[in-house]
Amino acid sequence: MSLIAISIAALILALIGVPLFVVLGGLALAAFFHSGIEPSAVSVEIYRLASAPTILTIPLFTFAGYLLAESNAPKRLFRFTNALLSWMPGGVAIVGLVLCAFFTAFTGASGVTIVALGGLIYPILMNRGHDDKFTMGFITTSGSLGLLFPPSLPIILYGIVAGVDIDQLFKAGIVPGMLLIIGLAIYSILKAPKENSEKGKFDLKEVLVGLKGAAFELFLVPAVLVGIYGGVVTVTEAAAFTAFYILMIECFVYRDLSFTKDVPKIVVDSMTMVGAILIILCCALGLTNFLVDEEIPNQLFGAFNHILTNKYAFLAFLNIFLLIVGSLMDIFSAIIVVVPLILPLAQEFDIHPIHLAIVFLTNLEIGYITPPVGINLFISSIRFKRPITELYRSALPFLFILLICLAIITYVPALSLIWVK
Repeated sequence: MSLIAISIAALILALIGVPLFVVLGGLALAAFFHSGIEPSAVSVEIYRLASAPTILTIPLFTFAGYLLAESNAPKRLFRFTNALLSWMPGGVAIVGLVLCAFFTAFTGASGVTIVALGGLIYPILMNRGHDDKFTMGFITTSGSLGLLFPPSLPIILYGIVAGVDIDQLFKAGIVPGMLLIIGLAIYSILKAPKENSEKGKFDLKEVLVGLKGAAFELFLVPAVLVGIYGGVVTVTEAAAFTAFYILMIECFVYRDLSFTKDVPKIVVDSMTMVGAILIILCCALGLTNFLVDEEIPNQLFGAFNHILTNKYAFLAFLNIFLLIVGSLMDIFSAIIVVVPLILPLAQEFDIHPIHLAIVFLTNLEIGYITPPVGINLFISSIRFKRPITELYRSALPFLFILLICLAIITYVPALSLIWVK
């Protein structure tokens, strides 16, 4: 059987719904066998991955994010940010952007954010005079906002797959992530109702009450960032601290969760997702070894060399390609499958690996709301019982704004590299 036939068979299996790790693992084993290489080359990757010190960050941060999502943390954080920012034009929408970014950064999953915060934000935006189209587009878009901020799970996974320093990636994502929030905040201000203005009065007492209520959760962000960037702890140690800290405050300080009833279920749910990611990652890394051995990336570069004559053309092509990938695949699978293919191509065009990472992740973040099959569109459709075509129309203005921000991030690499040594 030729490699083309093997690839076609793998594609058919994927299209009929065979689990991705089976497709990738089977493809890797078949490819190695066809080339006369021991299939044990695939299993070696499992050991290599297990011995990587940063691999522990994935289950720890995921567990912490699920604890936050299942607790009353969203309500406490919303009360504080609402008291702090709602006096501004479009203030409640800005509150929603900040809160969604915070949540997605810790959960690493837009679906969790839409489910956890969508029902909380929707009635408030409607009561403040925003129309239904804006509100649905806002919630759908905000669900994936925050994937560029530490300790985002996609950033960690990208660092492991691409062999890029995760601390540097955490720094690199801050300014581009802020740009996305600012772009959407400006649009929210412009769309703020002129009649029945949503601006509230700044109430210091309410701010202090909200701060007191959410103080333990708010402490976590500066503690993790200062710990990592101050050289006090490694990323892995920060992940362990985060998981333990959130477990303690949600179970024994706020008592939102029962340690004996709720936590076991959260462990199962969060580790099920982690297990799926790690199995896919192991199989994909085995396939990556084969692609490198067969010099497939170099062949791809040769095929596109006459079309992509400079790095700007390559970046434009990459954006289009990744938007399509982001709308068709979940972000974790996309990172595992696509990153090994584009890294050698990017090196040929002298694109900084950190800048490439931020462009890659931004594209996949936007891919969540890209029609026709962006995952956020379907999650919002199910969550709010709306036709998917209605979500397409609602998300388009937000998609347009994010694409403008993407162009800036892509062609102004200094935004990604400003704090990178």
